[in-house]
Amino acid sequence: MAVGIIGPTVKLLFVTAANCGGAHTENAPPTEHRPRAREIGITVGVLPPGPLNAITDVPGVRVGHRTIVEGEAIRTGVTAIVPHPGNVFQSKVPAAIVVGNGFGKLVGSTQVEELGALETPVVLTNTLSVFMAADAVVAYTLALAGNEDVRSVNPVVGETNDGWLNDIRARRVGREDVLAAIAAAADGPVEEGSVGAGTGTRCLGWKGGIGTSSRQLPEGLGGHTVGVLTQTNFGGILTVNGAPVGRELGRCFLQEFKDERADDNGSCMLVVATDTPLDARQLRRLAKRAFLGLAAVGAPMTHGSGDYAIAFSTAAAVRVPHHHSGGTETRTTLRDEALSPLFQAVREATEEAILNSLLKATTVTGFQGRKCEAIPVDRLIEICKQYGAIRP
Repeated sequence: MAVGIIGPTVKLLFVTAANCGGAHTENAPPTEHRPRAREIGITVGVLPPGPLNAITDVPGVRVGHRTIVEGEAIRTGVTAIVPHPGNVFQSKVPAAIVVGNGFGKLVGSTQVEELGALETPVVLTNTLSVFMAADAVVAYTLALAGNEDVRSVNPVVGETNDGWLNDIRARRVGREDVLAAIAAAADGPVEEGSVGAGTGTRCLGWKGGIGTSSRQLPEGLGGHTVGVLTQTNFGGILTVNGAPVGRELGRCFLQEFKDERADDNGSCMLVVATDTPLDARQLRRLAKRAFLGLAAVGAPMTHGSGDYAIAFSTAAAVRVPHHHSGGTETRTTLRDEALSPLFQAVREATEEAILNSLLKATTVTGFQGRKCEAIPVDRLIEICKQYGAIRP
C-alpha cells in the first residue's frame, strides 16, 4: 500500500518516508512547477492580498492535508482547517454556514445554524467518506486535554464527489487519515492543487483541487484580513478576470453533459476565515458574498452540485467559552455599516482561490484509467492577454 502525505509547507507534491517520516507513494508524478494566478499577471479585484495570499494569513488559522494515492484507482484525501491553536471545543468560534445549492452531505450544519458557533476543525474529504471523517473528528475532540467530561460533539465535515478519478466506493479514507490531516495543520504557505481533499476533484472542465487566497483591508477600513480556502469540483464555463477562457478552449458544460466527462455532479466547498470581530449573523452575510466569487469564474451552481460556504471569526473578543459562570455575555463586534469592505474582500479572495486551485492542479490519471488534464497555462495566458484580463 502506498500513501502520500502532504503538509502545508512541503515543497514537493509527493514526499517519501525518507524525508517526512510517513509512507511513500509508488506512482508519484514528476515534480512540476505550476503558477498561481498572480505569478502570471492575473490580479483579481482591487484589494491587496496578505503576505501568503492564503487563508493562513488570518492569525491562528492552520491547514493540513492528507493525500492518498494508491495503485491505479485511489485518488482522494483529507484537508483540515483549524481555526486557532487552542482547544476549539472549549473556546468556540462564531460561525455561519450558507447553502448555495444543497446537493451535498455537510455534517454538522444544523447546529452551527442554530447556535452560531463552530467547536471543531473543519474537515473536507470525498462524499462517501464524510461519515467516517465526522467520527474521526469526534474522536480527536474527545481526546483533547480538558474535554474529559464532554458528551456531545458537533463535527463539521464537508465534501465533494471525486468518484470519477477515485474509486469512491472503496471508501479508502480512514480515521487515521483524518487525524493525520489535523495533526499536519500548520500556519505558513498552503499546498494547493491536486492535494488533500482536492486530489481527485475536477473543475470547469479541467483538474480542480485545493486553492486559497486572502485580502488585507487598509488600516483606514479596519486593517482586517479575510482568507478563503476552496475545494473545487464543479461545472460551468470558465471565466478568468472576465476573459471567456472556457469558451475559447471549447470547454462548455452544455456539451460535456452529453458524455461521461460531465461535472454536473460535483460540488464546491468554500471556507472563509477572518480576524474581524463578527457575530454569527454577520458571518452569514459574509459567507453569502463568497458565492459572488463562485459565479465570477463561471459556475451556475448546477442541479447536482453541493455548494456551501462556511465562515468563522478567529477574533478572541468574540469567542464562545464552553463554560461560563455568569448568565450574560458581552462581546464587541463590528458595526454593520463597516461590513461592505469585507464583502468585497471575500468576493475577490474566493474568485482568486478558485483560479489558484485550477492553476496549481496537475494532470491526474485514476480510476478505470480516466484522465483529467491540468488547464494549459500557456493557452490561458494567451486568451487572458487577448481579452485584457492580464494587466501590463
